[in-house]
Amino acid sequence: MNTSPGRFLVLSADMGSGHHAVAGELTRRLEADGGRTTTVDVLDLLPAGVGSGLRTFYRTVICHLPAVYAGLYAAFFRGSGGPRPSSSPLASLAGPRLLELVARQRADVVVPVFHLAAQLTGGLRARGALTVPSAVVITDFAVHRQWLHPGNDLHLCLTADVARRVRRAVRRPAVVSGALVAPRFHAPAPTAADWRRRVGSPDRPPVLVSTGAWGAGGGVVDTARLMASAGYGPVVLCGDNTRLRRSVARVEHAEALGWVDDVRGLMAASRALVDNAAGQTALEALAAGLPVVGYRAIPGHGREGVRRMAAHGLSDHAADPWALLRALDDTTAAGPVRERRLSAARGLFSGAGVLPLEDLVRAGRGDRAGAGAPLARGGRRDV
Repeated sequence: MNTSPGRFLVLSADMGSGHHAVAGELTRRLEADGGRTTTVDVLDLLPAGVGSGLRTFYRTVICHLPAVYAGLYAAFFRGSGGPRPSSSPLASLAGPRLLELVARQRADVVVPVFHLAAQLTGGLRARGALTVPSAVVITDFAVHRQWLHPGNDLHLCLTADVARRVRRAVRRPAVVSGALVAPRFHAPAPTAADWRRRVGSPDRPPVLVSTGAWGAGGGVVDTARLMASAGYGPVVLCGDNTRLRRSVARVEHAEALGWVDDVRGLMAASRALVDNAAGQTALEALAAGLPVVGYRAIPGHGREGVRRMAAHGLSDHAADPWALLRALDDTTAAGPVRERRLSAARGLFSGAGVLPLEDLVRAGRGDRAGAGAPLARGGRRDV
């Protein structure tokens, strides 16, 4: 009997950098256990020009037309009692190329880490076209409806609350994987002293401000100016947004950075993270022992995720400038508020990790051998 950990086809998406970061940590863990992995961008499986057009459109509305994205999120992503538009028709355009890739790679499990990919695999599984299991890694605290398709076999979730919501929505198994964050964020940072010399000040606690890979978000310069006026040293991660970087650089006492490879070292030199999306950067900060304050979140999944993350007690959600300053006063100083936030965050990293994916390989092989695996297409198991 074949007992190898299996072959995994991971479907990511170049929509910022968060999904690729999760895919990278996922593959690292699977390969450490002896698995073989292939990662592809689901946008590259769409017909020529469609994926790049979708990426450009999403970046444009997130960075420049947030009200448009808020409307799209309300129409396509939020659940309701009536019929709603879905991304399934768009996802289905990638079906032929995915099935060809699954056959060529001889994949045992397909693992979407982006919601469009989850719609793709769920639709193919429901029709019987995809004959190997699909397991969705949900990277958000905001589990919107585009993450959910009852055709998928398994869902890996950040928290038990997220897993319960998924099970109620699709009546399929959901497990708590915890946050998939690279080991360097849990380890000491040897470059922390170098960063303190660069961005630190004896009388100004450095506070990171994250805007994602694209430098997205409203009022970032105003936020930096507010923090500086209150005695903090804002360090703004501007991604590849050179215009934002130039604007922040004009704020007295603010540090404007572009793309930073050594984010771990920078986090070790900082006292808190001001975040606008509740995405992978926020999870990396919590792993590094850096409290998170959500403020001026990007619309749609960002706004909902920031609120849900705070509701879990993992972060603070500042609804206005004065709430931001109060939250920073509480979380940058050693004391009970800071310790409560960091203590609650430790539970995010104690889930099952990738073990459910390896179990799914064994279950799938048992099903093909006629062993009646518990996650076979004919049954359901609540986890």
